[in-house]
Amino acid sequence: MKRFRRHGHELNRERIKQDLFQFNKTVEHGFPHQPSALAYCSSLQLMAIGSRSGAFKIYGAPEVEIMGLHEENAAVTQIHFLPEPGQLVTLLDDNSLHLWKVRKSPDGLSVLKEESHFDLRGQPGAPPSVTTITVVLPHSSGDVLFLGTEGGCVFVVEHPSLREQEERTITQEAVLQKVPDDYQSKRSLGSVEALEENPRNPHQILIGYSRGLIIMWDLQTSEATHQFLGDLLESVTWQRDGRQIISSHSDGSYCQWPVSNNDRSPQPLENKVPYGPFPCKAIPKILWLTTKQRTPFIIFKGGMPRASYGDRHCISVLHGSKQIAFDFTSRVIDFFVVDEGESKSDCDEPSALLVLAEEELVAIDLKTPSWPVIQSPYLIPLHCSAITCSHHVSNIPIKLWERIIAAGNKQTSHYSTKPWPIDGGYSTASEPPQRDLLLTGHEDGTVRFWDASGVCLKPLYKLGTVGVFVTDADHNDNLNQSGEDEWPPLRKVGSFDPYSDDPRLGIQKIHLCKYSSHLTVAGTAGQVLVLELNDEAADQEVACTLVDILQDQDTFKWKGHERLNPREEPVHFPAGFQPFALVQCQPPAVVTSLALHSEWKLVTFGTSHGFGLYDYQQKRTVVVRCTLHPSDQLALEGPLSRVKSIKKSLRHSFRRIRGSRASGRKRAIPGNNAAKVQEANARMDREALNEMELAPVQRRIEARSADDSFTGFVRSLYFADSFVRDGSYHGPSLWAGTNGGTIFAYAITIPSVERRMEEPVTATQVKEIQLMHRAPVVGIFILDGRGILLPEPLEAAHDLSKSPDMHGNHMLLVISEEQFKIFTLPKVSTKNKLKLTAIDGSRVRKVSVASFNSNRVEDYSENGLLVLTNLGDIQVISVPTLRSQVRYECIRKEDVSGIASCVFTKSGQGFYLISPSEFERFSVSSKWVVEPRCIIDIDDGVGTRASQQKAVQDGAVMKANSQESEHSHQMLSGMTKSEDDVRKTAEIMEHALLNDERVLLEIQSTLESDSALTDRLSFGHLDRNSKNSTGIQTPKQRMINGD
Repeated sequence: MKRFRRHGHELNRERIKQDLFQFNKTVEHGFPHQPSALAYCSSLQLMAIGSRSGAFKIYGAPEVEIMGLHEENAAVTQIHFLPEPGQLVTLLDDNSLHLWKVRKSPDGLSVLKEESHFDLRGQPGAPPSVTTITVVLPHSSGDVLFLGTEGGCVFVVEHPSLREQEERTITQEAVLQKVPDDYQSKRSLGSVEALEENPRNPHQILIGYSRGLIIMWDLQTSEATHQFLGDLLESVTWQRDGRQIISSHSDGSYCQWPVSNNDRSPQPLENKVPYGPFPCKAIPKILWLTTKQRTPFIIFKGGMPRASYGDRHCISVLHGSKQIAFDFTSRVIDFFVVDEGESKSDCDEPSALLVLAEEELVAIDLKTPSWPVIQSPYLIPLHCSAITCSHHVSNIPIKLWERIIAAGNKQTSHYSTKPWPIDGGYSTASEPPQRDLLLTGHEDGTVRFWDASGVCLKPLYKLGTVGVFVTDADHNDNLNQSGEDEWPPLRKVGSFDPYSDDPRLGIQKIHLCKYSSHLTVAGTAGQVLVLELNDEAADQEVACTLVDILQDQDTFKWKGHERLNPREEPVHFPAGFQPFALVQCQPPAVVTSLALHSEWKLVTFGTSHGFGLYDYQQKRTVVVRCTLHPSDQLALEGPLSRVKSIKKSLRHSFRRIRGSRASGRKRAIPGNNAAKVQEANARMDREALNEMELAPVQRRIEARSADDSFTGFVRSLYFADSFVRDGSYHGPSLWAGTNGGTIFAYAITIPSVERRMEEPVTATQVKEIQLMHRAPVVGIFILDGRGILLPEPLEAAHDLSKSPDMHGNHMLLVISEEQFKIFTLPKVSTKNKLKLTAIDGSRVRKVSVASFNSNRVEDYSENGLLVLTNLGDIQVISVPTLRSQVRYECIRKEDVSGIASCVFTKSGQGFYLISPSEFERFSVSSKWVVEPRCIIDIDDGVGTRASQQKAVQDGAVMKANSQESEHSHQMLSGMTKSEDDVRKTAEIMEHALLNDERVLLEIQSTLESDSALTDRLSFGHLDRNSKNSTGIQTPKQRMINGD
């Protein structure tokens, strides 16, 4: 009977787990890694960006984004929106063409579905380059696509069937026969560089060849009506009225050609080298936009003087006498112009220029005379300076939120007031339930504050720490500084700047107290800054305190970089977070751990040499502890000399291995004392291992030697109000864990509020715990008498959590890389433990406390530990029972940087870097899921070409039966059949189908293939970093339940 009751309890527990836990990779924040293609749809106000990974996204208004992923592992080289709304084609670098369509999912959201794909095949024996596609032109009729190739031919492909119309192919031979003899030469015309349709006559297209010949081809008569001969060609564009064309060339020039029936072979009206007369680089793309004021906008890429500015990445804008070359810090991929003019008008009304560079997207306001930059609501380059650390703070109070936004608004005065020009579609996601901040530390010493509440990661505020120190870094962050009076008139735009003048400025640890508005940041050179939020700018000195971690030990000598020198004079700090205290560790090693307790006005910091406790109210050091072992010489060498030490360590290891092999081959000599001692030690080790109680599923773990390097490396620091001296008195305490498995506990004595500035804060060591396996301590927590984790500082004082139980016995939870262990307090004795490495071989890399709310029962929630292992798995561990609840595959185990960058939230979500510029967001909670939910209103075209489109099943393209297509077309078109006839026909067909075994088998296979079809659908997100070998996220994630 007891067994049945237990089985029912387990079933109930499984239902509770399903209500609490669910793994989803939801959205990617930041800028796409290695973008390769750009497209714009003026009718829907959408933008598409493709990347080298084979993925692409459609962007509209903020929080409107839809992702598609090709099965082929090939880069997206071109994207083109088709005339029919919601359709687009992508060209990959494997020369395949793919047709995509925006469709509605069962829950009403817009998704991308691949309809079909096409591979252009050449003649048997012909080299592949002959049919390599260089240009794609979707015709305005929506019936065909023109494909220009390297071989000089223009192929015609039907839409939507993507079937080649061989009889309509425009070959070089056909072109040469239609042009005058003067234009014919013995050499080929070269590859097709441009295909452009006449905006006023859809029967005429321009074909531009690389060797300089441009022809106007009449699609009705299949003849060349006009010829334009220039230098080596790069691109061609039409003026909107169809009366002129503009061509750009490889020598940095552009030509303006008239189009009329009087002259079939005209000479250029203008041939200009904008940055001549010296040799210039090519102009790969040019746009000529007319306006009502008769003064055109000429916008082109490249064309800079080759010798002096050949390494610049520029987009030039000419308008009348005004000319500016916008200078980007990364290579320009493509650009387009948002036009507010009507489609039937003869004039353009350019309002914004959007430029896709390799590392950022920049929008420029062309309506405002100064042409300022428009601030982007998404696609922000997170890696404008390399990300070195991150910190998440949940549920920000509204007052702090508003103050941060106000400080950030003062930093964006140089941006345009024009709204974001891409505003297609709309989001159906509900408002975020709380305000969340993501703080990222960067290599250049800046800390950036991001609104992480919703789908878009919005920039709020940027903090710079370089002004505190004397460096050569330029901390004037005015992006509008330019040399426009010089020639060329360059203006630097964009925020991507990967170069750091001093790597010591890099931010390594961040801690923000959302209740007191105090912030502490720590850097690469041992600097720890304590800052407070100020709504007004101020000039103030920053008090510097030197902390000698080694405590004058002469046996150690630092071989790394020098410390940063603080400024002695007062420094001007703008509104926002302003530093008022500076701690400088000696030696100036990287700060490895950091904790802040704003109620006690204390901050603690750790390095590879030890840790210190600092009172930032009195600006004095409370306690310093050196944790170095005599063998930790490697910790003193610093990052620059560590390469030599690694080589030395490897050399020593190989020598030891060779020595052990050689000694193994020698016979033991009787009477050899060393051999006897070694044999006795081995026998004792075997006996000790046999005495250990090991479960059958557990692995034996070799104890780590105390001589291992970096044992003094401080991994975790923790403040707590608990029982550390005896069971009757509780008070402030500090806990520190090292890489060698040692935990230090200090009892802190804090004076009363009245005498806080007069009496010093003192700290006394009361405990030292050494873990048996000496595994690195990655987390320390204390549980109250109810087994609940202690709240954050000031959290209970603000009535945001229950006051902890200070009457029962507290428990100490120590998390090492290999196991979880609970000790009783104040007497430290083992109460419970969970061996992680012994069971599955994984090691803990990240751990955090999270609250999981039920998605079915409103008031039910559970607290647990979110754990990330070195295998990339996410686990949830219950507290205080220490049972594994669920386990999910999250990050590839080979992605070491992704695992190292992971940060958890209090609500069961997380972020990790999938590239230097992108955060992947995931959720383990079944209730709190932040994902794109957007709709793009598109007419599905029922009764038109939609009935002729191909069906994609089980990953293969199946042609629809012509009779079925005709039947569906008749049904969708509302053919003249009465409802009774239709119902009778349906009943007869249903009876016949259900009694035909062959048909039933086909239906079953179709239903099974539908599950595979969902892999080709993208509901706003497809995971590119999944462990699935196909690169597409599987609909079911592996979940391993605990007891």
